[in-house]
Amino acid sequence: MAVREGPVAPSDLEPFRRELTGYCYRMLGSGFEAEDAVQEAMLRAWRYSERFEGRSSLRSWLYRIATNVCIDMHRQVQRRARPVDMGPSSPPDETHLGQLLPEVLWVTPVSDTSVAPEGTDPAEVAQYRESIRLAFVTALEHLPARQRAALILCEVLGWHVTEVAELLDSTVPAINSALQRARATLRSLPPEHHAQPLDIVDTELLGHYVDAFERYDIELLVTLLHQDTVQSMPPFAMWLRGAEDIGRWMVQPGPSACRGSRLLPTSANGCPAFGQYRPDPDGGFAPWAIQVLEISGGRITGMNFFLDFLEPERLFPEFDLPLRLDG
Repeated sequence: MAVREGPVAPSDLEPFRRELTGYCYRMLGSGFEAEDAVQEAMLRAWRYSERFEGRSSLRSWLYRIATNVCIDMHRQVQRRARPVDMGPSSPPDETHLGQLLPEVLWVTPVSDTSVAPEGTDPAEVAQYRESIRLAFVTALEHLPARQRAALILCEVLGWHVTEVAELLDSTVPAINSALQRARATLRSLPPEHHAQPLDIVDTELLGHYVDAFERYDIELLVTLLHQDTVQSMPPFAMWLRGAEDIGRWMVQPGPSACRGSRLLPTSANGCPAFGQYRPDPDGGFAPWAIQVLEISGGRITGMNFFLDFLEPERLFPEFDLPLRLDG
């Protein structure tokens, strides 16, 4: 890595924001927290820039600061999860919905425009998509913070073990041991954490999905789903498994309020995604959910609906989506 000399200005730090946000997201499991962590890391880097002596690259120095910020933040919250980690699937009955749970419990989505590599190399894009998926980010939550950092830096970002050892103030044998323990932990996790390979985005399938959802043609929508498709709805712990149960749920009294919704395309966690807007009694359409779809084998296998209850003024703008649609 090239070494930089001289004082550090804010403009020197900004080119690293995108990759740092992706790193912090994998460390923290929250798009909001990743953004906050990067902002804090850059503030610390600028505030203490006189301590940067040029013995390592500016990039390495920033990653060291960001890692410390993430470790400090991780001490303050419990492990984030997805609904599938919190209990068995439920029947398609609204009485199982339960209470709203706080945002700090959930792995939340991140916009690809904030963290995806800017290159178009197919291998790089495929590696990014696998390393940012909700299942993988949730699996990382099972690792201690320093193991998590070592695994992300070495196996996702491609850093050499010697570089990671220096960044973490450790040794090469200690980092190799941490990597072995991290891999063993990930292999021991339940099947939900070992997601199927993603298909290349199928624009025709997505077109059928948007058409079926906006017309609320549930019979057609169910034909687009894999028989074992999973639907989740944070901040509720309830989740469903199976196309048939999902179809029944979609016409329950509560979910059927989604009838007449509009979908705007975006992308999240390496997957196609949509901002869902429900009809507003006062006119137009109000934001309701960020839908993150996972597609494998030509069918939709995951429907992750992040309902816009927790920070309504922040979630949709994070995906460059408007806070309202006109009628």
